[in-house]
Amino acid sequence: MASKSAEVRRICAEYRTANPRVQALIDKANKLGIEVQAANRARLKQISGEVRHQGIVAELGRSTVLDEAGLRSLVEERLQASDDSQLLLLLLDGVQDPHNLGACMRTADAAGVDAIVVPRHGAAGLGSTVSKVAAGAAEALPFASVGNLGRVLGWLKDYGVTIVGTSDKGNQSLYDTDLDRPVALVMGREHTGLGKRIAGLCDDLVSLPMHGAVSSLNVSVATGICLYEVLRQRR
Repeated sequence: MASKSAEVRRICAEYRTANPRVQALIDKANKLGIEVQAANRARLKQISGEVRHQGIVAELGRSTVLDEAGLRSLVEERLQASDDSQLLLLLLDGVQDPHNLGACMRTADAAGVDAIVVPRHGAAGLGSTVSKVAAGAAEALPFASVGNLGRVLGWLKDYGVTIVGTSDKGNQSLYDTDLDRPVALVMGREHTGLGKRIAGLCDDLVSLPMHGAVSSLNVSVATGICLYEVLRQRR
């Protein structure tokens, strides 16, 4: 009913239904001691927002949501790890579309990112749309919502983490950049890219080669390209 990193607190289910799949989930919830609340379709639509609920909605308690202190602890633990893997963080500078956030999370989880970091204000946060697009990654991947993204970049640099920002004004290609080291990859928001202050805090500003008529890529597509270049270099 959810990934191992998320706890189902309760489910709301349509009480006038002959759907055997919904009934099977209700029976399973009852066996597991999960609270089941009856709801009509209007209530389920209200809870789930724009996502199609198919007669049932689960309320999750996420164990993967971090504050800044929790993020710092995670970074310290990863940097001190005795294995050969390198720290990899994904920072999203104001991505506002929950579909883009969900797609970024799905790719980040597949690429082995240690945590995603977003600003608390002016950016998309976790929600039903993000969870659906992320296809399980939103419940498994550590997610930090912070008050000041610039401050986080500052202490990451103090720890020796290289800050790599993406920009069409980047002075070097992604493919010419050394990514086989502890890296925090910073992606800009839709349409406007990285803010000047955040771009100024990056150690490297990189760009993707563009050979066609379009001048930029969707942020989730660009994120996937960048993350898998990290994997390529590290392997």
